Amino acid sequence: MIAAGARPAYTTLQSLVELLRGEGLLSRVERLDAADATSVSGVDCDSRVAAPGHIFVCKGAAFKPAYLASAVDKGAVAYLCDETLAPALAAACPNVPALVATDLRRAMAVASAVAWGRPDQHIGVLGITGTKGKSTVAYMLRHILDGEESGSGCGIMGSIDTYDGIEGFESVNTTPEAPDLWRHLANTRAAGLPYMVMEVSSQALKYDRVVNLDIDVACFLNIGRDHISPVEHPSFEDYFESKLRIFDQARVAVVSLDMDHASEVLARAARCERVVTFSVADDAAQRGADVWASDIRSEGGSIAFTVHSARGEREMRVSMPGLFNVDNALAAIAMCEAIGVADERIVAGLAHVRVPGRMELLQTADPRVCALVDYAHNKLSYQRFFSSVSKEFAGRKVIALFGAPGDKAQERRRELPEEASRWADLIIYTEEDPAHERVEDICAELAANTPEGQAYEVICDRPAAIARAAEVAFAAPEGAVVCLLAKGDETRQHEGDRFVPCETDGSIWEREVTRHLA
Repeated sequence: MIAAGARPAYTTLQSLVELLRGEGLLSRVERLDAADATSVSGVDCDSRVAAPGHIFVCKGAAFKPAYLASAVDKGAVAYLCDETLAPALAAACPNVPALVATDLRRAMAVASAVAWGRPDQHIGVLGITGTKGKSTVAYMLRHILDGEESGSGCGIMGSIDTYDGIEGFESVNTTPEAPDLWRHLANTRAAGLPYMVMEVSSQALKYDRVVNLDIDVACFLNIGRDHISPVEHPSFEDYFESKLRIFDQARVAVVSLDMDHASEVLARAARCERVVTFSVADDAAQRGADVWASDIRSEGGSIAFTVHSARGEREMRVSMPGLFNVDNALAAIAMCEAIGVADERIVAGLAHVRVPGRMELLQTADPRVCALVDYAHNKLSYQRFFSSVSKEFAGRKVIALFGAPGDKAQERRRELPEEASRWADLIIYTEEDPAHERVEDICAELAANTPEGQAYEVICDRPAAIARAAEVAFAAPEGAVVCLLAKGDETRQHEGDRFVPCETDGSIWEREVTRHLA
């Protein structure tokens, strides 16, 4: 990570207090003179990035007063907290101004936008939501916008990577907490990048991480049942409504006509100044899609098609397999047309796109055997992934390797075995971010939900599971495609409260291939 430099001050501590009071977000303020003109240049919720002139947010059941002390030592001028933590923090830092919030999440979002100088008003923000495909569309946009022309380029925030022109690292959250989000937007502005492409999760929308963010173009890809659990969304309705909120703060809406609940999405999108629709359906033109595709074909690990829009017809090629990626490409094309990106940049970007861990085709010296690395992790993504695999790799044995995460999304433990069994000849259940649960217990639950007659194995150690998949693949007389799912290019496993380093699926597979072909 590259540290950001000194920041200009965009407001004062007293001005922020007045703003938060005006919105009913403060219960009280302690140790602050009414005439205090202390400059504020940012908001942080991680003591590791705390800096002079910033406000520090104290939140979470595991928060320790030592984190605040560290931030104050680095120059924090005040802190924001809720009533739960206020007494302990006052005792730990008795001379530091305290802003006690009535709604801490919303307060830190409102404060962050102003303290970081509203960078969203100086760069283009492109937001993507949906149950499946957010990362792929984000990377398509990144490859299109990261051209060689002067002033081109973009930052990215999503489930794979975060890059803002100053900082770059493997992401932890799809959409970061508000102080981090606004810091990355400020870095994008400071680095001279004209765009930030970001995945906008349902959690970010529900829990006010993106409050007051102006989104130039918001794309809604699809909706399916996911993230339904006691710690995420209590129901599908809550999940869906959370995602629909993206249109409450966007200028242009880009919407797929092919998704379930398209009419409800279009109704909410009507709040935007303009709505652009796209579709891969055969009757897309008759249904009035603004951007649509025809003559879709798979060609040697890439996808080609003709795109139709107000700009006319032209040929496009996406440099990755997966027929469903035409849908993702149309979303990227529609978003780019909405902000006036030239056709030659769109064509060039899609022709060279690579999405880490998304439909990564790993060929071997044996033409009968290959692997696909993909982040597919829910029912909708499985439907799209396996449907495409069955067409593009027809006649081969299909081996699916996956697990389910701990502590959340319990529905997947029933839906994934059911969906995978429709397509796979062999399923291997293994580790996938078990968090506070035992891998053995999660795999046992997946096994219990496997339809009768489906061949499966349980190998909790993921490298050993991939080794077994390779063994079965090279023994298959008809050839095989091994589907390494959910982890993509991730280099960490979530175990307990830690993120433990791990080897990527692709690296393990390549090692096993070398061993089998030696």
